[in-house]
Amino acid sequence: MRLATLAATSLLVLPLAACTEPAPTPAPLARSLASVLPAPARVTPSGVRFELTEASGIAAEGDALPVAELLAATLRPATGFRLPVAATGDVALRLDTSIAGEAYRLDVGEDRVDLTAGTPAGLNNGVQTLRQLLPAAIDAGTVQQAAWIIPGGRIDDEPRYAYRGAMLDLARHFHTPDEVKRYIDQISRFKINYLHLHLADDQGWRIQIDSWPELTAVSGAPGTGVDGAGGGYLTKAAYRDLVTYAADRYITVIPEVDMPGHVNAAQVAYPELTCDGVAPRQRTDTAVGYSSLCAGKEITYRFAEDVIRELAAMTPGPYLHIGGDEARATPHADYVTFQKRVMPLARKYGKIPIGWQEIAAAEPEGAIVQYWNHTEPLTTNQRVIVSPASQAYLDMQYDRQTPAGGMNWAGTTEVDDAYDWNPGARLKTVPPELIFGVEAPLWSETLRDSADIEFLAFPRLVAIAELGWSPWSTHDWESFRQRIGAYGPQWTRLGVRFYESPKIPWGH
Repeated sequence: MRLATLAATSLLVLPLAACTEPAPTPAPLARSLASVLPAPARVTPSGVRFELTEASGIAAEGDALPVAELLAATLRPATGFRLPVAATGDVALRLDTSIAGEAYRLDVGEDRVDLTAGTPAGLNNGVQTLRQLLPAAIDAGTVQQAAWIIPGGRIDDEPRYAYRGAMLDLARHFHTPDEVKRYIDQISRFKINYLHLHLADDQGWRIQIDSWPELTAVSGAPGTGVDGAGGGYLTKAAYRDLVTYAADRYITVIPEVDMPGHVNAAQVAYPELTCDGVAPRQRTDTAVGYSSLCAGKEITYRFAEDVIRELAAMTPGPYLHIGGDEARATPHADYVTFQKRVMPLARKYGKIPIGWQEIAAAEPEGAIVQYWNHTEPLTTNQRVIVSPASQAYLDMQYDRQTPAGGMNWAGTTEVDDAYDWNPGARLKTVPPELIFGVEAPLWSETLRDSADIEFLAFPRLVAIAELGWSPWSTHDWESFRQRIGAYGPQWTRLGVRFYESPKIPWGH
């Protein structure tokens, strides 16, 4: 998706060995409060340290209990400690309504750790910070011999933006529920709180819709997807399970079915959705912009409403993404007509509509616009999610020598390119207060499995996560490259296939 719209902007990058000396490998770094990813808002080191021991316990009550259980479950395998969750303990999780939203406060003393937040989501953010402050061996699946030291001091932290998203495309290549869950586990570590699932496109339809069963029977069958290698779909039960799995990790799922373009798969299954009633051929290429629903046929709107109604019924989150991009085969007047009829359907079924930035042409009252292509017009009176293709699209190659897939139609994006931009100042026509947040989309034309996902997502996803979470005053490439380099052993231990950028001093 998003092919051939932006000109490639990056020059050819030669292999590292041909032009530079390898970056030095640092000695193992001691954990510090300043080593956290994304960077916390305020850090006050104390010089003391806390040691988690066999006698340690986790204190929590009420709505803090599920977060405490999650923390205990992540710490037990490597430590071998019981870490009982009870009313008392030297690691205490507490809710305090004086702390707003997703913010948290972490106090680490010599004898105890206090994590306080106003909501369970805030406590979970603090838990992700706490996990990073422990030695990398904490992610081992078996008992390790280590001193489980947490550096002392205080962190007061809150997100810059309410929306910090990752998108995974299941349409061009279907990724199994287990692969999606693995990605959820990985992104949750960096305070990502939304997962946008792209569920339908020209090459495949990946979500069960009972009122239109041929969508998955035909366009979710084996042989669908780019190169015919991406067959499969989510049943409603599997989708609901993913939604619950994500919610247990404080991530909200946003489903997307792209309309009125990117609908070839739907029209293969139901030819009556074309203007002439003739079924198109199944597509397994990567071309875009050739398909369109017919704005003048009532069946179009019955189809759109049925899909939106069924998606809304199995999606507890507040948002539903209706696509709207690259509808080049839809005349402008028809496009506006379509959007003005379809966007209110999301609200009819209790959801706030999100659409790619092209929906701004329909002046969408109450919708959220997702920016991706700076050459397109933008609304100035709606909330905006910022996802510039040249810096936030994780499917772009790191350089022209990137192995294992990736695209380059928006240029190439090294880790520093993904990090070095300001979401609050990117759009000259949108006031900063209307920036809802950031998202890192990952399109699946060249992806086949979790290893492919991970190689293109990490470490760039963490750069986008920091742009969404951390205050701009903390933005510092040198600091980020040191912190992400020190995180490398964590990914290695977890079996994550990440890109070892030559610009990062990776620890081992």
